[in-house]
Amino acid sequence: MSKTPQAIRGTQDIFGPDAEAFAFVVETFERVRKLYRFRRVEMPVFEKTEVFSRAIGETTDVVSKEMYSFDDRGGESLTLRPEFTAGIARAYLSNGWQQHAPLKVATHGPLFRYERPQKGRYRQFHQIDAEILGAAEPQADVELLAMADQIIRELGIEGVTLHLNTLGDGDSREAWRAALVEHFRAVKDELSEDSQERLEKNPLRILDSKDPRDRRFVADAPKIDAYLSDDARDFFDAVTAGLDAAGVKWTRAESLVRGLDYYRHTAFEFIPDEGSEAAGKLGSQSTILGGGRYDGLMESLGGAPTPAVGWAAGIERLAMLVGDKGEPNADVIVVVENDDLIQRAIAAIGKLRAGGHSAELMASGSPRKRFDKAVKAGADKIVAFDLRDGVEHVRIKADDHARSAIEKLLD
Repeated sequence: MSKTPQAIRGTQDIFGPDAEAFAFVVETFERVRKLYRFRRVEMPVFEKTEVFSRAIGETTDVVSKEMYSFDDRGGESLTLRPEFTAGIARAYLSNGWQQHAPLKVATHGPLFRYERPQKGRYRQFHQIDAEILGAAEPQADVELLAMADQIIRELGIEGVTLHLNTLGDGDSREAWRAALVEHFRAVKDELSEDSQERLEKNPLRILDSKDPRDRRFVADAPKIDAYLSDDARDFFDAVTAGLDAAGVKWTRAESLVRGLDYYRHTAFEFIPDEGSEAAGKLGSQSTILGGGRYDGLMESLGGAPTPAVGWAAGIERLAMLVGDKGEPNADVIVVVENDDLIQRAIAAIGKLRAGGHSAELMASGSPRKRFDKAVKAGADKIVAFDLRDGVEHVRIKADDHARSAIEKLLD
């Protein structure tokens, strides 16, 4: 016999309670995004490679090491999407969606990155994503964060806190960047190899380093607050005041940064509290939702300067925090106790489903045992079809209200 093919490393087959938890995350996201009036978008799974190399940056690990890129039959380089934002920005420009600005959009689906699989992280993974395009006001940041906070709460996830920072406007960020270069250059030989390479290209990323050789110099690195312009400070103050008004709890995280030059102002992550159940379930890779304001991204794709802010969250990681979501019992089980009535039962179950009831047909195995099997399956309502003295007999196990509703549907 030939050997059965196995799943590709870093992919997963989701089934049973895991699939129910996954679906619960998506259903909660879809319900909440409608409350906030975010419009649904569906994006291609692959784009021209330049969409990501220009938007994310050639020097990033995502572009240089993690993308699934290939040449199609026409010789054009294409890439399976490693994230949503770049594709949404491309669509905003190429489809003329500027006419809808400010545009609030949301989506979810699979993404692809070639990286080492680990707990809650896969090579094909799934995210929920929300973006506001063409909105420069801090209220857009507040609305996105309030939406994210509500999704996490409605998923029943506790012990998670919003960590918030500002990267300032363009001038603030450039002044801070120069100060960081000067600070780290003085100790360059003592930094990790990665940080030595980042020093000139992307010094903000050193602040994110987990290497102990870097951490001792990060603690006393210059802070963004010393370089904020009045406008940038006012923007951040408006965001924090809005979060307070919306009842969103947050904490300041001065080391939270975004390395790419197009990020401005707000940067944020929702992180499990130390010692919480959520932290225990996720391990060291602890961010469950993150994002920021990326006012310079559209220009990298050839568009006009366009303010925008967004976030994304891994569905698998959220599903791990949601916990066991067992498959729900059917509202009604239709039992065929005499096989001559199978067609009658099929017609009945169709009416029940059309009436909004989840229903399951039990018509296999010994006819005598089917009703007992339906009882053991946990259904509150059972409709059984039998023949008694050659006459069809319908037995309904339900309370009086449900019985009446079922009888009306089956008439």
